[in-house]
Amino acid sequence: MSSIALVTGGNRGIGLAIAHSLRAAGHEVVVTYRSGSAPDGFKSVLMDVTSTDSVDAGFASIEEQWGAPEIIVANAGITKDGLVMRMSDEDFESVIDANLTGAFRVARRSTKGLLKLKRGRLIFVGSVVGSVGSAGQVNYSSSKAGLVGMARSFARELGSRGITSNVIAPGFVETDMTASLDEKRRGEIAGSVPLGRFCTAEEIADVVTFIASPQASYISGALIPVDGGLGMGH
Repeated sequence: MSSIALVTGGNRGIGLAIAHSLRAAGHEVVVTYRSGSAPDGFKSVLMDVTSTDSVDAGFASIEEQWGAPEIIVANAGITKDGLVMRMSDEDFESVIDANLTGAFRVARRSTKGLLKLKRGRLIFVGSVVGSVGSAGQVNYSSSKAGLVGMARSFARELGSRGITSNVIAPGFVETDMTASLDEKRRGEIAGSVPLGRFCTAEEIADVVTFIASPQASYISGALIPVDGGLGMGH
């Protein structure tokens, strides 16, 4: 029987690539989305990770229709970049709320089902900037750094129940956002990466799918970089 995998923010970009990869590996995939439309061919529910009520309602809908998710990929997130002197409280707090507290709300609610199953995977999508920092991204870097402490605490608290908890940390990824950069800036970014190129969303998704697999059953509390060597040593 295939396990149910939940991917938050799974209607585009890295989240959608993860959804496709998990489905190809034989999982029954449910994606959540807050805006836009649900991706074709996937089970989906509306969920706003900044609202506990919305997270609870989303999980209740999933459990009622398909059962409790066994693989949780906390991917939903936002950016509000800006220089620190001009970064408002709202710019800082909204990014923390979506990226860090949002991941907590999802993981907390998922544990109800995981504890009954006595197995499961919590997979948090972090970022290389959570370790190395990034000018203009104090809020985003802080939110992604926080995921490491969160995931490791979940790993210690839930490990005895067969539940693993890990962070995948992508580097610079080919997305709509990075595609809009001018060639000079793209070249500068690629030049800072030892492998000399951007990562594809599929390369991130493949690592998530591995961590969700039985082959990764003894990996927990890990920070797994998929960054072409950009953040090595952190």
